[in-house]
Amino acid sequence: MDQFISAAQLRNWRHALPFWLSLVLLPMVWIGAVLGGWWVLLPPLATWYLFAALDGVLGLDLDNADPHSTEADLTWYIRLTAIWVPLQFLTLFGLLAYVTGAGHLSSVEKFGVFFGMGVISGTIGINYSHELMHQTNRMERWMADILLAMVLYSHFRSEHLLVHHRYVGTPRDPVTARYNEGFHRYYPRVLQQCLRSAFQAEASRLARRGLPWSHRSNPFFRYWTLQAAMLLLALLLGGFSGVLLFLVQAGVAIWQLELVNYIEHYGLTRKHLGAGKYEHVKPHHSWNAAQKASNWLLINLQRHSDHHYKPDRRFPLLQTYSAADAPQLPFGYPVMTIAAMIPPLWRRVMNPKVRRWRQTYYPEITNWTHYNKASNPWPR
Repeated sequence: MDQFISAAQLRNWRHALPFWLSLVLLPMVWIGAVLGGWWVLLPPLATWYLFAALDGVLGLDLDNADPHSTEADLTWYIRLTAIWVPLQFLTLFGLLAYVTGAGHLSSVEKFGVFFGMGVISGTIGINYSHELMHQTNRMERWMADILLAMVLYSHFRSEHLLVHHRYVGTPRDPVTARYNEGFHRYYPRVLQQCLRSAFQAEASRLARRGLPWSHRSNPFFRYWTLQAAMLLLALLLGGFSGVLLFLVQAGVAIWQLELVNYIEHYGLTRKHLGAGKYEHVKPHHSWNAAQKASNWLLINLQRHSDHHYKPDRRFPLLQTYSAADAPQLPFGYPVMTIAAMIPPLWRRVMNPKVRRWRQTYYPEITNWTHYNKASNPWPR
C-alpha cells in the first residue's frame, strides 16, 4: 500500500512539474540586477518571447484532467501557488535592498530591473493570487491579499469575485472589453471603474447586513493596511528611490494584468433577456487558448472558458474546449498581449472572429449597440 501511494505521489509530481517553470524567472531578475547591462531584459524576454516560441514548438494541450480529482491528487499544484508567495516577497524586497545601493547600476538599469520584476509579479504573482482568491481556505485568501498588496492592487480581489464573475459579458462589468475598444482606451477606463465598482460592491454587501461601509469587516481596511506596510518596507529598505522602484514594479504588474483581462473577453457578451437580466455564463463567453507552454507558465489561465463556467475548480482541473464549444484565440497570451498593444493589428485579427462568434451563437441579434456600451446603464 505504501509503495502504491508513493508511486501515485510521484506520478502527480511529474504531471505538476511543468507548471513549476515559473520559478525559473526569479533567478533571471537577480542575474539582471547583478550583471546589469542588457541582462536586465532577461525576465521580460523570457516571459513574453521564450514562452511564445515554446508554444510554437510544443503546440496545443488538448488533454483534460479528471474534474473530480481529490485535493490529495493536487498536492504539488497547491504547493506551487503557496511557495510562490514568500519567494516573490523575498525577491522583491531583496532586490530593493540590493539595487538601491548598487553602484554598478545606472538609473536606467535599475529601472530595467524593476520593470522585469513587474513583469514577473504581474504575469505570475497576480495570476497566482487569482488562483488563491478563488479558494475557500482562509490562508490561501490571505496569501492572495499579500500578493496583491505587493503590486498595490488589492481591490482586484473584491472586483473580481463580486463584480467580474457576476456581470461578465454585460455592460455592468468594467473588465469585459467592448467590441472595437482599443486597449489604450480600455486601460484608463478599467483603472477608474474597477476601483469604484469594487468599493461599491463591498459597501453593498455590508449594507445588506445592515452595516455601514466603515465597518471593520470591510476588506478594504485590510487592503489599505497591507499596501501601506509594503510601501513602508520599501521606504525602510531603499529610501525614496526604493519607493519609486517599488512603484515602477507595481505599475508594470497592473499593466500586465489588465492586458490579460482585455483579451480574455474582448467583444464577447451574454444575451440580454430583458429587465436587466442576462443569460447564465457559458463556455462561449470567454476566449479559450490551448497553447501548452503558456498554459504551464500561467497555470491554465488560458482555459478561461472553463474558469468562468466552473469558477470553483482549481487550475489543474480546468478543462479545455474545442472550437465547437468555445471561441479560440489564434495564439497564446504572450503573443496576444503584444498584439493588444497595437490596436490596428488587434482589430484586424480579432474583430472578424468576434463577428463570426456573434453569427454562430446569436444570429437572431441584429442590433449590437446595447452590447457595445462601456458604461453601466442600470441602477444599483
